[in-house]
Parts: sequence; structure tokens; C-alpha cells
Amino acid sequence: MAVFQAALVNEIEKLYKKKKALVAAILSLVVIVFGQLVIVGVRSGFGLRGTGSMEFPMLVLSVVVNSILPLFTALVTIDSFSGEFSQNSMRLTLTRPVSRFKVFTAKITAIVVFILATLLLLLIFSLLAGFIFNANSATLGSLARTVFSYIVSLLPMIVLALGIALLTNLFKSGISVFFVSILLFIGLKVLGVFFSQYASLFMTTQLDWYNLFLINSFPLGKILRQFLIMLGSGIMLFTAGFYLFDKKEL
Repeated sequence: MAVFQAALVNEIEKLYKKKKALVAAILSLVVIVFGQLVIVGVRSGFGLRGTGSMEFPMLVLSVVVNSILPLFTALVTIDSFSGEFSQNSMRLTLTRPVSRFKVFTAKITAIVVFILATLLLLLIFSLLAGFIFNANSATLGSLARTVFSYIVSLLPMIVLALGIALLTNLFKSGISVFFVSILLFIGLKVLGVFFSQYASLFMTTQLDWYNLFLINSFPLGKILRQFLIMLGSGIMLFTAGFYLFDKKEL
């Protein structure tokens, strides 16, 4: 366990020292500020109500989980695998007294920490923006639903990261992985529109999983089905990704 903890701390330090995590946080804040300014402008210019203090964080979440967060998750995942292979820094990592399974798991865990930290930052700043501009509409129930929505959004993002990690071990070039990831993301979005009956199987549709928790009727069956699909997909992607990572030659 101590060896894994050391490997995890090392991976988190690598992410912390790279600019991608900082840029992701800055862009997320820009989205919040820009979104709130637009809402204020619409409210004052056209006399519309705009969004409430709890509705605004949900609007931010809807935009970010379908754009900025997948993009930077892809960049961070590619950099953690393809980037280190291309820079030959992976050789140094694997020469340490730690198994490849622990290295792979530590990298995935560090990416999960990055995603969770980004979601928490978005939650905090979007809540602050919502309270500042429309504090009267806040209720304890709506606050709890908002926080829960951000937390459950972590699971589909983990599955997405595992899928990209698999691609990084299939292709040597990080640029190839990036463009293939974008094409697959767009392709799955399109397929989800044309084949809506199978949309729950697509990784891109699962990014909106949190919406199921906001329905008044609370569709437990759909929630459980989506959870099991994501869990199964995650296990298969993790296993396939590690298999390729373990067989990869330096």
C-alpha cells in the first residue's frame, strides 16, 4: 500500500506541475463568469428572470461536462500516458520498485483526482455566483440536489478517462489519440441522436446521467441500469487498458 501511495503522490505532483490543470480551472471560471454576465445582461436588458441561484450551477454543469471537462480529461490522460512514453520519462517510472499495475492504477487515480477537483471548483464558484446574483431563490433541497449532481457526474467522467487511457495504449502518438478521441466523441453524440433507443449505451450520453436524479418521479430502474452499464464499461476499459500497458515495450 505504501508503494502505491508513493506512486499516486508522484502522479498527482506531475499533474500539479503541468499547466493543463491550471488552464482547465481558469477556463472553467471563465465559463462561470461569462455565463453569469450573459444572464445578468438578459435579465436587465429584456426584463427576463434569468436563472435562480441553484439553476445557474446546473447550467454550468450541463455545459462543462459536455465540452471543457471531457477536453481537458483527454489532454491530461494523453499526457499521463502517451506524453511520458514519447518523452521517455515512462522508462524512469517503470524502473522504480513498483509494479506496472500500481503505476497504471496510480495514473488513473490521479486523473480521477483531477476530475473531482475540477468539479468541486466549478461547484464552489458557480454556487457563489448564483448566491451573489440571486440568493433569494436558494433552498436547502435545491442545494443538496446541486451538490449531488456534481458528485455523481464524476462516474461517467471516469469511464471516459478509462476509454481515453485505452486509446493511449493503442496508439503511439498523443496527437493521434487526441483526434481519434474527438472523432469518437462527436460520432457517439451523433449516434445518440439518431439511435436514441440505444443512447444509454453510449459514453457521451452517460455524461448527462445526473439529470435522472433531478426527475421528480426518480426513475430508480433507469438510474441503476445506467450505473451498471458504466460500471461494466469501466471494468472492461480498465482491464483492456492495463493489459495493453503491461504488454507495452519501452
